[in-house]
Amino acid sequence: SDVHLGFYEREIDKMREDKFLQCLDLIASDAKAIYLIGDIFDYWFEWKTVIPRYYYRTLAKLYDLKHSGIEIYYLMGNHDFGHFDFFEKELGIKVHPNELVQVLEGKKFYLHHGDGVGKGDNGYKMLKRITRNELNKKLFTRLLHPNFAIKLASTSSSKSRKYTDKKYGNKLITAKELLDACLVDGDYDYVVIGHLHQKVLQSYGKGIYVNLDTWLHEPNIGVFDGEKFYFKEDL
Repeated sequence: SDVHLGFYEREIDKMREDKFLQCLDLIASDAKAIYLIGDIFDYWFEWKTVIPRYYYRTLAKLYDLKHSGIEIYYLMGNHDFGHFDFFEKELGIKVHPNELVQVLEGKKFYLHHGDGVGKGDNGYKMLKRITRNELNKKLFTRLLHPNFAIKLASTSSSKSRKYTDKKYGNKLITAKELLDACLVDGDYDYVVIGHLHQKVLQSYGKGIYVNLDTWLHEPNIGVFDGEKFYFKEDL
């Protein structure tokens, strides 16, 4: 979760992308499935015949992994609002706009990027509905030149990050209402989210709460090996 490719200047970002691609190669040796829990890119928009050039290597890698037999799941984050059908038609990867529920080796998982969950934050929830509206997305990508649109999206992403940091600060479990509902009423074994840029792996209610942290400073990969969930350290 939260790799945010495109956040830094290209030379710095390219080194982070190199590490991300190396990590994908590393885990591909024995992965049955890879779950990307949102905001892999710092902004995502797609046009009819254009893709952002800085994302080319990562997109090609995801295509190769998918067609090598590894199932890939992509959940939309708060920086992922510009999806249409590129991932599904060109990469063979289905994009999930909200939560994803999976049963893996007898354990029930609730997966969500983590944005707009729980009570409150109504301003963001309204903004999310606006930015993900199909007509608004089409107007943005059809009326604006990609260079200008990407610059605008990059500026918006930066402001969004500052808002999130100011709102959540260092709170450990911001989405308490979500966790209560999922781990008690929903009876999930694991709730896995990102968004808050915090590394968390702890018991909560009847299950375990995982936050996958961010790649803005160092790589972070969560692994479920069929018996337990842990963070992979040797990256």
